[in-house]
Amino acid sequence: MNDDKKILENSYIELSLDKDKKNKKPIKNQCDDSPDNETEEIQNIKQMGVPNIPQPQKKDIQCITIIGEIEGHYIGNPQKKATKYEHIIPMLYSIEESDEIKGVLIILNTVGGDVEAGLAMSELINSISKKVVTLVLGGSHSIGVPLATAGDYSFIAPTATMIVHPIRTNGLVIGVNETFEYFKKMQDRIVEFITRTSKIKREELVRLMHAKDELVSDVGSVLIGKEAVACGLIDEVGGLKEALGKLRALIKEDEQDKN
Repeated sequence: MNDDKKILENSYIELSLDKDKKNKKPIKNQCDDSPDNETEEIQNIKQMGVPNIPQPQKKDIQCITIIGEIEGHYIGNPQKKATKYEHIIPMLYSIEESDEIKGVLIILNTVGGDVEAGLAMSELINSISKKVVTLVLGGSHSIGVPLATAGDYSFIAPTATMIVHPIRTNGLVIGVNETFEYFKKMQDRIVEFITRTSKIKREELVRLMHAKDELVSDVGSVLIGKEAVACGLIDEVGGLKEALGKLRALIKEDEQDKN
């Protein structure tokens, strides 16, 4: 009888210990650098270099950055910064479907890249119903030019550059007349889009593309800040403050027209 009583008491103690273990929360090691133990502030410092990232109070403007190389159907060099068009296109679709977002600010600092992908992104930016303002920072070269002109209004920083040149390709080229005809049609598509979405004349754009006295190993022109505005390619010289101010003004005008 006493043995049975001891067995019951031991079983009760074990059950109590198991219950305490389940209810007891694990103590995290403060020195542990695992992602689960990191505070939001530590993660922000690691990713962005700042402890706190300010969040906009009203999410009526969406900012999209197009940086590095425009990556198209083929994967680019992993050592280079790249913007993938399969990321930008669904984002623009979501913006078009959103009732909260009223405008889009596109910040550009790109060396160009895949022509088909760049034109696809440009056409989609130009065709959405939301107000779009583009801002060139650093540079927007090659296929970045139509991306810069795709919005409702465009800005360029005073020190930013734009390189305008004819279409180029890398790798094996079949030296037949049909190849050059294809390149000509591709070039016409780019010229048509830029002249449709900016104030530059077709003759001036073609002249800039084929200039021979600015680029060492290529034909084309380098336009810095106000030069891009003077030829009609970009609307205005300005920075982030001016771009956001213009975008909010366009949104306000659009809302007044709807009312």
